[in-house]
Amino acid sequence: MRVAILGLGQIGGSVGRALVAAGDPWRVAGWTRSADARHAAAADGIDVAGSIGEACTGADAIVLAVPPLACLELLDELAGGLRSATDRDAVITDVASTKAAICARAAGHGLRFVGGHPMAGREASGYAAADAALFAGRPWVIVPSDPPDIAAEDRVANIAATCGARIVRLGAVEHDAAVGAISHLPLVVAAALVEAVASGPGWPDARDLASTGWASMTRLARGDVEMGAGILATNGPLVAGRLRDLRDVLDRWLADLDTETPDPDRLRERLAAAKRRLEDDDPGPGR
Repeated sequence: MRVAILGLGQIGGSVGRALVAAGDPWRVAGWTRSADARHAAAADGIDVAGSIGEACTGADAIVLAVPPLACLELLDELAGGLRSATDRDAVITDVASTKAAICARAAGHGLRFVGGHPMAGREASGYAAADAALFAGRPWVIVPSDPPDIAAEDRVANIAATCGARIVRLGAVEHDAAVGAISHLPLVVAAALVEAVASGPGWPDARDLASTGWASMTRLARGDVEMGAGILATNGPLVAGRLRDLRDVLDRWLADLDTETPDPDRLRERLAAAKRRLEDDDPGPGR
């Protein structure tokens, strides 16, 4: 099966490297604007194309491996000037972090599209960060097509399974609500924490003392800015709702802390409750 990957950053590059490593029947074409990525991908066995149309020609599946807003632009191109370069039987999928806006755009164009999102990745970016084992054992969300197209879904599932991922089927809205809580809200919180702390008068001293706690809490703010902006722009209302939930919780923390003598028993109770919730949700080894 010939797979065209449009975008050879960390995720697209990892998909390409995993499929190349799997060997027959997989054949991988790729397109990227980055000269460094083109050279590295070619050395890894990916057939690097000079244009999007060239990459898509003869492809059984086309993977949009670019930020969400760029996915929308590519869908417009694939439905417009590039439609003749795409086989009518080809299935288009994506690996973006939001689904509702992208699936709606594809449906509006009448494209044969199955939304996808591998739940893997690191704050590093670019083809140099690609890893053929990145998806091993990780969830890969597939959004069932509407109207149903089982053959198209199976084709995308085959790509995910070959990459070593665990397939999870979710509707687009359900997906965006879930990742809005556990991925997109933390992105905003990380950025807000930097804004609140790093602009304060005591930052030089705090920066010199910062260690793993600060690094862990701000990790997401160190990621790809274009990717983050696209995620939030295409999932804004759902993230805003979770931000309001967080604001309510922070107000309760303020009430507990903003007193002359905060109650240590109350603080211990809240911290212990949060810890228990995380431990209860942790499946642990062998479960």
